[in-house]
Amino acid sequence: MIPTLWLASYPKSGNTWFRILVANLWSNGDKPVDINQIDSTDTIASGRNPFDQSLLIDSTLLTMDEIDRLRPAAYAFAAGERPLADTGLPIRFVKTHDAYTLTDWGEPLMAGARGAAGALLFVRDPRDVAASFAHHMRCSIDAAIDFMAREDFCFDSATDRIDRQFRQRLLGWSGFAESWLDQQDVPVHLVRYEDMLADTFAIMRAALAFAGVEADPTRLDRAIAFASIDELQRQEAASGFREAPRQVRSFFRRGAAGGWRDELTSKQIARVERDHGAMMGRLGYNRSTR
Repeated sequence: MIPTLWLASYPKSGNTWFRILVANLWSNGDKPVDINQIDSTDTIASGRNPFDQSLLIDSTLLTMDEIDRLRPAAYAFAAGERPLADTGLPIRFVKTHDAYTLTDWGEPLMAGARGAAGALLFVRDPRDVAASFAHHMRCSIDAAIDFMAREDFCFDSATDRIDRQFRQRLLGWSGFAESWLDQQDVPVHLVRYEDMLADTFAIMRAALAFAGVEADPTRLDRAIAFASIDELQRQEAASGFREAPRQVRSFFRRGAAGGWRDELTSKQIARVERDHGAMMGRLGYNRSTR
């Protein structure tokens, strides 16, 4: 049976970059993988179509709470309670922006150990997340900082339309990380975006080792070169990126660490550090000295 691992992240924290790195590693081709043909991972956990196909249910007839009660069963089913097609891949990675929460029936939304063997938790300095999230959401940085501080902020929670994804509770930037770090159902391997930038080879190799995969050094070096920010921006400029939100100018924006120093005002920096100082310290992010 192919093991399942969650790729859990607050938005704009390196999840997509990891998936593209893995796609290039798995393909072992002589040119970069098309960013619109990433077959290294399953679709996002909150996707409506896989849920409907797994449970043979029309989810448009259900309330959000009813869907949440059934999501654990869908994840357990996908993780091994049915035969999986032979993809040729050693790991089934599944992206999620859902915090680790319980349904109103008291069951882990992500199905605990039945849903996955573990999780890679991607985190990024919240000051950098603020600027990138604002771009992603097409809102001001101040509004993005507000969203990041709200425990009740959700993706796809509108009641006046049917979205392609289900409601995703984020619990705020600090709450998201805390929910995954403190749960006791599945092991978690922490991946900091800044560390991935500084030493992509070592961080990728460690993450894959956690998943039970020994990466060939030559193939990994090639995958890293094929997933450079310049290459991702080139492909997006030429063909677009289908995972990007509508009307967003570019998904692959800067691919840097520390950009908050010239993108956020002193007041905005202070707000982020006030809202998330405790979790920043826990994750090794120092407060501003300016």
